[in-house]
Parts: sequence; C-alpha cells; structure tokens
Amino acid sequence: MKAWLVRGWCEPREMQWADVMVPEPGPGEVRIRNRAAALNFFDILQIQGKYQIKPPFPFTPGAEIAGEIDAIGADVIGWKPGDRVLALPQLNGFAEYTVVDAAKVFAIPEGMSWSQAAAMPIVYHTSYFALRDRAQLRAGEWLLVHAGASGVGMAAIQLGRAMGARVIATAGSAEKLVFAERQGAEHALDYGSDLWVDEVKRLTGGQGADVIYDPVGGRIFELSSKCIAPEGRLLVVGFASGQIPAIAANRILLKNMSVVGVFWGNQVKAHAGYTADTQRALERLWREGKINPEVRETWPLSELPAALDALAHRKIMGKAVVLSSQQI
Repeated sequence: MKAWLVRGWCEPREMQWADVMVPEPGPGEVRIRNRAAALNFFDILQIQGKYQIKPPFPFTPGAEIAGEIDAIGADVIGWKPGDRVLALPQLNGFAEYTVVDAAKVFAIPEGMSWSQAAAMPIVYHTSYFALRDRAQLRAGEWLLVHAGASGVGMAAIQLGRAMGARVIATAGSAEKLVFAERQGAEHALDYGSDLWVDEVKRLTGGQGADVIYDPVGGRIFELSSKCIAPEGRLLVVGFASGQIPAIAANRILLKNMSVVGVFWGNQVKAHAGYTADTQRALERLWREGKINPEVRETWPLSELPAALDALAHRKIMGKAVVLSSQQI
C-alpha cells in the first residue's frame, strides 16, 4: 500500500510517498481501508517536530479517518468487515490502510459522506468539550468565537448555536466572515484591526462576551480580555498565531473572569468512555440537523503536501480532506 512517511523532522513537502506493508490488526484492533482523512494544523507541527507528541521515525501522520473495516483482530466485538466507520487513530491516517484500536472507532451516521465523517471527530469533540464541560455555556449567553472560518471555529459556532448561545465570530477576510455567518454566527467581525473589541462590547450592550473561544492566542487573546463580560470564561484552545500569550492578573481579578484551559487530548486519556459519550451526543445533533461538518476542499491522498501547504497559509475554510484513490 501507499503511505506518507516522515523519516526526520521536515516540511510537509519533504515527506516521502512510499510503498509499505499493509498493517495487520492485533488483538482489540481493526484495519480500515481509508476513504478519506482530514487535516489538522497540528499535523504540520508534528511533521516539523514542533508538536508535543514526537513519534519515533519513520512515522505516518494523520489523526482522523473514515473508511470501511476490512479486517478485525482477536477479541474485537461489535465490528465486522464492510462496516462504514470513522476513527481517531492519532497517527497513520495518511495512508491507504490504517490499524486502529477498536475503542476509537465509531459508526458513520446514516447520510454522512466519507469527507464529512473524516472531518467530524477532532474539531467537534474539542469544541464540545470546550463549550459544554469547560465553559458550561448556557442558553442566552454571548459566545465569541475567534477564527470562525477554521475547522474548530466552524464547530464552535454550530455547537454554540445548538446550545442556545448568541454567537459572534471573528475572521480575517470578507469571504471568511460570510462563511462564519453561514455556520450560524449572528455577527461576524474582521479581526484584522482592533476595532472588533469595541464592536463586541456594543453588540452585547456594553457587557462583553460571556464566553470567548480562542484557538489563536497572541494579541487576540490579550484583546479578548478587554471585551469579556464580568464573570466571563476565556477558553485557551490553541495558539494558531504561533505566539503563546500572557495576561495581566489584575484584569482577571477586576472582572472576576476565568481563564480556562481546553486540552481535549488529556481529557480523553484521563476518562475512559468520554470519547464514546461525546460521539453519541454529536451524532444526535447531526441527526437533528444542528451540526454539519463543511468540507470545501479535497485533494487526492497523493497530493497531501499541497493540502497541508494550503492549510498552513490559512487558505482553508472549514475542514480540508484528502481522499484515497478508491474514493476519487
């Protein structure tokens, strides 16, 4: 089979498109014939050696896939060859076949495409954890979502609306603002200048946003602390800007605000069954039409470096997906 290999820290264009042995599932594992694999910004960091998880060489990146089970290992119950599934393998997703722990495999909801299924797990699970568990978002509250045209931003807007919040989104271009509004944002603001801070205050009647979802960091984080409501919750989701910010503690004190970490990966490791519970909740929201992963860009799996380059240069809205040759 074909797979992308990282033999040393490098740029995505320096990965190798190689022939490798088809992996065999061990006890408790299934093998998936991949139809689609979704891209995440951390894939780029992992290839470059800048991510907290550093696998031994050679490795194949790719953390979310969709396809058909074609083989099962010993002790696997509830799955059979031919089942349509999505999965969270953590690694090895950018290949034609992937072996995955059966506990990280879930049935694809009826009516969901391969691309949508691959695009669903990480951004929707992260945003659900952030808004429900970490922020305890309540109906009627104001939610400010930064990077509203990104994958996590798209998921946060949709889930915020599903939870009854009023949503403001920020993005970096007119096209991205339209995209964020289509996901359900009542208002979309350009964060290319600092004017969005005062506009958030105006839209919320001078109070500010009750919950702020920040996957960007840097200056966006600092400015967010100026337009958060008293007793607001500022969610630290990531640092897509490349800058890890700091905040003056007196601002936290004076606003009675909370700065809340959102590390979904650690939550999953610490709580067995959490991923399955979340997936069931997300499937229900999908069936009710309240969430809908939007995939606007697809590439053949063989053109993965080009897809990652587009993601790195912020050219993607929603999620980007690579498709296996069997799906093209």
